[in-house]
Amino acid sequence: MKRLFLGCLILITACQPATPTPAPLPSPTETHLASRTPIPVTVTPEPTPSLEPSPTPLPRFFTNEFDSSLAGWVTLQANNDSNPNIKTENSALILQLDFPFTWLYALYGAEEYADVRIDAQFQNRAGSPSSIGLICRYSETDGWFEYNISTDGTYNVLYGKWLTVGIADYLPITDGSSKEIQPSGATQTIGLLCEDTTLSLYINDTVLRRVDVERFELGEGKVGIAASSFENVPIIAAFDWVKVSEP
Repeated sequence: MKRLFLGCLILITACQPATPTPAPLPSPTETHLASRTPIPVTVTPEPTPSLEPSPTPLPRFFTNEFDSSLAGWVTLQANNDSNPNIKTENSALILQLDFPFTWLYALYGAEEYADVRIDAQFQNRAGSPSSIGLICRYSETDGWFEYNISTDGTYNVLYGKWLTVGIADYLPITDGSSKEIQPSGATQTIGLLCEDTTLSLYINDTVLRRVDVERFELGEGKVGIAASSFENVPIIAAFDWVKVSEP
């Protein structure tokens, strides 16, 4: 179990869906999950910006190729109080981490899902070790599931839950390794199917594992993507597309 001290909330975009405004996400600080050793960092949270109305409703299921608006997406930066380096470039969403032991989350805040599948195609454009992840059933009050793969060929599934504002516990659910996970520089796809009480983990269209998560009793929540740095930086995670679909 890991205790994380969370700190600054930043919007990718100022757009808001026509649906009701999602509840504000907690301010983060972060620790290096892979080390299983807490590295507490205290930062001063920035004020949460207000979302502005979107001229059109946002979709529930979609493929975002990052060549247009990022409406509905919000980000959480962890373990660092500097502004995250986030941009769209050549139809890709670029998450650049310039500090070690930093985590960056992008959540689709416009919808809540029970059973859902999320897939993403990505490339680690820097040679430094890093991890890429997917999130489902994110709830500020009940917790979330997080599936991460690392450039060393390992993966893990975590259950995160807020203890209070700014403080969360991460409980490892499972981990392992796979030859299907490619090193830095390779273009890969990662997928996570959340259906009933089972998580199905995909890498490059191959099922790595199916995990029973009934005991956590998570009903529904938001979906998202994640990128993290370890000892060496910079990390440049480029997402070519993200797809949210029915299971």
